[in-house]
Amino acid sequence: MTVAEKIKQRRLQMIVHSAIYYILNDNIISDAQWSQWANELKVLQENYPETAAEVEYAEYFKDWDASTGFNLPINDEWALRKAEQLMKWRERSTSKRND
Repeated sequence: MTVAEKIKQRRLQMIVHSAIYYILNDNIISDAQWSQWANELKVLQENYPETAAEVEYAEYFKDWDASTGFNLPINDEWALRKAEQLMKWRERSTSKRND
């Protein structure tokens, strides 16, 4: 995976999981996992600023400090759809284990 691909992956994870947390009022990953991904993304962006500036959602992550996802584009249509898909997946997975 290239640096640009990893930055994109982490950005999308930050947006989607922040949408789950702030909009759907739930979570499917721990705060520790979110922080690990957030800090990894912060370091990648600091170490590769030129690359980070070219990756999707750059404007939202320009001065991002990894402390919160509240100011990210959590109302993004794609992010909300993905968040809802993940919540449905979790629901199906949980119900299968309980059967």
